[in-house]
Amino acid sequence: MPESFFVLSKDNLELAIDEITAISKMYDRFSKVKALTNLVIIQSKINWNEIAKRASFVKVSGQILRKMSGLFLDEDNFEVLKNAKSFGCRIINLSSNQFNIPELENSMGDMISKFSHAKVELEDPDITVYLIFTNQENFFGFSKRSKNDHIPKKIKTHPHELDRKMTRLMLNLVGLKEGETVCDPFCGTGTTLLEAETIGIHAIGIDFDKKMCEISKQNLKANGYKSEVINGDFQEMLKISEKYDGIVTDLPYGRASKVSGNPEKILKKFFSILPKRKKIAVMYKKELGVNLKLKGLKKYEIYRHKSLTRTILIK
Repeated sequence: MPESFFVLSKDNLELAIDEITAISKMYDRFSKVKALTNLVIIQSKINWNEIAKRASFVKVSGQILRKMSGLFLDEDNFEVLKNAKSFGCRIINLSSNQFNIPELENSMGDMISKFSHAKVELEDPDITVYLIFTNQENFFGFSKRSKNDHIPKKIKTHPHELDRKMTRLMLNLVGLKEGETVCDPFCGTGTTLLEAETIGIHAIGIDFDKKMCEISKQNLKANGYKSEVINGDFQEMLKISEKYDGIVTDLPYGRASKVSGNPEKILKKFFSILPKRKKIAVMYKKELGVNLKLKGLKKYEIYRHKSLTRTILIK
């Protein structure tokens, strides 16, 4: 079974590893995952690019050709370049050893040129060849040129809106697949709706603030998306529960948030009425949930600054 590699951002590494694991298991429940610090190796029938294009915190990804005990390459290793017109070389050093990376990349490029008709291209090659060093194992792999991930545009924003990467992360952690539907009962400017539609998930947004609903609609229209937006209290989610498969939301917590009540009471009420048998990912201010003893499958804490820590709870 093919093996893929993913070099993850070290920011929120636990979240990043769990996200890439959740995506791989979503498409192939028999996937095997191995983490070497911020390098994750996945053995799966799913192509690396299908996993990477959904993930929030992947920096570099590709397919592994072989594990290595040293820097020994031969002609068989470069069969992948057979039809390529251009290639580039990259050394990724995740080990504690020191290497002269530019020299190694030049040497590898010279070596490959002897076995291939492809030309070196540094900016946008057909194929990028990788040598990845860790303290445990070394890997030789490659990636092909792929389309950049589409980032939905927003014509209107809000200072307290949900971060798009965290939104994508929550969609992935709960395992929502293409064709399914997510509901955000505090949709604000529509970040959840935009990120969901971008990866093929249908979306329904609810917000108490009529102005936010209008902004959501404008942002959706700017991207050609058609998610439904409902102006109403978050409890509207109960009336339409048959229309969606999961809930992904960021509960309001600041004074600038226009909501139908006290944020702590809203949080308590929200968790008490969550519909059963739905995939749930909720972000909220840590302090709001201290006395509520909220339970879920997993809980993450994200430090923002000295007065704000966010909690993501997966149910």
